[in-house]
Amino acid sequence: MPTKITAAITAIGGYVPEDKLTNADLEKIVETNDEWIKSRTGISERRILKGEGKATSDLVVPAVQQLCKQRGITPEDIECLIVATVTPDMFFPSTANVACQKLGAKNAWGFDLAAACSGFLFALTTGASLIESGRYSRVVVVGADKMSSIIDYSDRTTCILFGDGAGAVLLEPNKEGFGVLDSILKTDGNGGKYLNMKAGGSLHPSTIETVTNREHYAMQEGQAVFKFAVVGMADVSYELMERNGLKAADIAWLVPHQANKRIIDATANRMGLPEGKVMMNIAKYGNTTAATIPLCLWDYQDQLKKGDNIVLSAFGGGFTWGATLVKWGH
Repeated sequence: MPTKITAAITAIGGYVPEDKLTNADLEKIVETNDEWIKSRTGISERRILKGEGKATSDLVVPAVQQLCKQRGITPEDIECLIVATVTPDMFFPSTANVACQKLGAKNAWGFDLAAACSGFLFALTTGASLIESGRYSRVVVVGADKMSSIIDYSDRTTCILFGDGAGAVLLEPNKEGFGVLDSILKTDGNGGKYLNMKAGGSLHPSTIETVTNREHYAMQEGQAVFKFAVVGMADVSYELMERNGLKAADIAWLVPHQANKRIIDATANRMGLPEGKVMMNIAKYGNTTAATIPLCLWDYQDQLKKGDNIVLSAFGGGFTWGATLVKWGH
């Protein structure tokens, strides 16, 4: 009998811009303070991509270059590039298309995937499917967002939360049972009214009025989103454990979307995991949307051991949410 092919993560790359936006900086821009931000979100600072002509693809490229260097391959070895983002360089061509050109990934096809903060999980499952099909052997999945490009820095409810960054993983075929083993992914369009960007699409094309009305910025009803996220992320992560017959002792790490420390704590508690098994970098990067989970893997990769069961969990606008089980393979 042929052995089942799974998609193993064989390399990780990450990139955050050098410029920091601290809570002290925000105190000068909006009515807020360091203690208030930290107690409610866990964020101390976030990174901002500055410079004329800099876009999300400029976050993607260094992350993928680092991944290639780690694996000892070149961009020409990449067969497919999937970029999860809600801040594409432009509507078209896709950011994946632009990034492939900048990287010199001449043999890759690619596309963007939009699922807000759950984007990396949706893209990871998609990329894993391409590997499992047997048709592709090197697929790169990137979560990247330049959130500073769609944040209203006069709105204290959103500007304290978001930062810019990118994280990337390389998927390759595995026949030893390592890699992406299971995913539970969910969407509910009823949540769209609580977290969205009103203008810029075909429903409300850009006009002088949409710009004047500040409708090209991310809008969030914080309390409603928080309430859904706490339950959604915690429940789907627990459901994934149960479906795979895993107890808290079997899980080496929870890799949660970095939106809010209280949501992360609630998810860990539901899974019965202590804080020491939870990857967290929200304090230094804030919410980088699709980039948070791969940036956690990038930060913690030295602590990952072959055979570790890790659960990736996210919740985002749409609403979109889900959890993915990965058995670490390198």
